[in-house]
Amino acid sequence: MLRRLCVELCQAGWQQAAIAQAFKLTQPWVSRTLKKYNQQGLTALQEGRRTGAPARLSAEQLGQLVIELNKGAEHHGFSGAFWTRGRVNEVIRKFFRVSYDPSQVGRILKKVSWTGAPERQAVAAT
Repeated sequence: MLRRLCVELCQAGWQQAAIAQAFKLTQPWVSRTLKKYNQQGLTALQEGRRTGAPARLSAEQLGQLVIELNKGAEHHGFSGAFWTRGRVNEVIRKFFRVSYDPSQVGRILKKVSWTGAPERQAVAAT
């Protein structure tokens, strides 16, 4: 939307500096936007999906992580059977040589739908 407004104002005779000031943008950003529009047309004005950084663990590695976590914390040398984000991060570092900020470990666990709770087994009704 903002890119389209920049082009429309430029076509209406506005100077790049005035466009930048009106929208609190930098003049180089406005210049790049207009140049891109002149080269590519309307497709240059489309907002791209922000993808962020590429994943550091593959789907296969995430599957392996779940297998390792299901073995339990004590299996991996921790005292006590509970998992913390720090402990999960240590397992990730040990097996995949990748380290995450502990705040991101919860996001990874959510991605693989791992809660740490034991699987419930159905009990036959008698």
